[in-house]
Amino acid sequence: MGCGSCSTGGGCTPAGCKSNGSCLTNGCSKLDVYDWLSHMDMPVNYKPFSIIEVKFKGSRKEFYQNPDNVYLENGDLVVVEAATGGYDIGHVSVTGELVRMQMVKRRVKEEDVLKKIYRRATPADVDKWKAAKDLEWETMHSARKLALNLNLSMKLSDVDYQADKTKATFYYTAEGRVDFRELIKKMAESFRIRIEMRQIGMRQEASRLGGIGSCGRELCCSTWLTDFKTVSTSAARYQNLSLNTLKLAGQCGKLKCCLNYELDTYMDALKHIPDNVNYLKTAKGDARLQKTDIFKKIMWFSYPREESWIPLTLARVKEIQQMNREGVLPDDLVVLSEVVVAPPKVLDYENVVGQDSLTRLDERNRKKKSRNKNKNKQKPDSAGGAEAPAAGLQDKPREQRPQQQGPRPERGPRPEQGPRPERAPRPEQVSRPERAPRPEQGPRQEGAPRAEQQGPRPEGGGNPNRNRNKHRRNNNRNNNNNPNRGEQPAQ
Repeated sequence: MGCGSCSTGGGCTPAGCKSNGSCLTNGCSKLDVYDWLSHMDMPVNYKPFSIIEVKFKGSRKEFYQNPDNVYLENGDLVVVEAATGGYDIGHVSVTGELVRMQMVKRRVKEEDVLKKIYRRATPADVDKWKAAKDLEWETMHSARKLALNLNLSMKLSDVDYQADKTKATFYYTAEGRVDFRELIKKMAESFRIRIEMRQIGMRQEASRLGGIGSCGRELCCSTWLTDFKTVSTSAARYQNLSLNTLKLAGQCGKLKCCLNYELDTYMDALKHIPDNVNYLKTAKGDARLQKTDIFKKIMWFSYPREESWIPLTLARVKEIQQMNREGVLPDDLVVLSEVVVAPPKVLDYENVVGQDSLTRLDERNRKKKSRNKNKNKQKPDSAGGAEAPAAGLQDKPREQRPQQQGPRPERGPRPEQGPRPERAPRPEQVSRPERAPRPEQGPRQEGAPRAEQQGPRPEGGGNPNRNRNKHRRNNNRNNNNNPNRGEQPAQ
């Protein structure tokens, strides 16, 4: 189910319309009210309460009479009477006895409610209402240009059109009083409607525009907070927060509303903390207060020339205070032995899915690197030194071999060698006699058995060329190993 009541022009979804609580559908729960009486059966002669609460764009809610006793539920679109004539369209927020309680909370009497509910909204009313909402964005930008041309120190933040297109309400923020009479004349000439200017505060502007807070979530004032309470710096002081305006201020430039959320809890805990404990007098010197843990009820003190902090319980602090009032100085502050840092709790659901640590790969790499370093330290130098290894060291294992101490001796320069003698020419080889041609043999008979060799095989093999090649290879090896190779034989 979509809506068309938001300032973005409609097309919203119940999952979130991004209009920060101004679309008035079930998707935005800022102005919704939980009906905790819906499951209760009313008496037989019960007459429903004749006043109904209706919510509009932004955080505006008003009460209307239901003289015709039209059956209405939460979220129904109704046509109501406007304050300055005409009609407007809104959503029903509360019905029944809850309306009576809301009126008591806002201090509104029944005789003060004069405006009425005309009927349920028809499709024609809804179409005209959507067309009016489509004009808001363009109208706001045109009005901002007119304000800049008149050099007015004001900021237009939002525009709200009435459903019958006869009136537009402009919301603006300004530091002081602004004379916008000329601006109203020009806007009435250009837009052809009745103009109403309404000044709002910085918090209301942030509520209408929305945004993301320092906590990473959407602003409380634009999602669920409907009333604004005063926030003072004493709330931050009670909670031991830093009095830094940049950290304590919100999007609106004022102190954050969330400073009041936990203030009551801190105030209850501070009742047990002794007041005016800036320092404690001892025989060793004055110990000044450095830190107070409100919920653990522990106070840390330190001496002027010592960096260590000494934790004390509240009972010990009160005892030393009483001794100082009586003029008695204790020898020293007693270190709190009872304060033991509790080990972190291991939750049962911590690793039920089998998730590993993010640093598991780093630990494996460290182990591999340390293992390789140990191996490199145990390995001896592979490069040989100037002296040959002692006899018998090769038989010993590497762990038992003595390691060479001191730097290796430098190698001397190589002796200069003369020109290499030329090789003697090889003797000419005797040409081999040509072999006689083999006698022609007839075709081999297929399948004929091979003739068996008669007699033993001659020693040295039956191939004479094979033995000749073997002797030639041996001669070449001897020539390569001969130091006098290449010298001409004596004549």
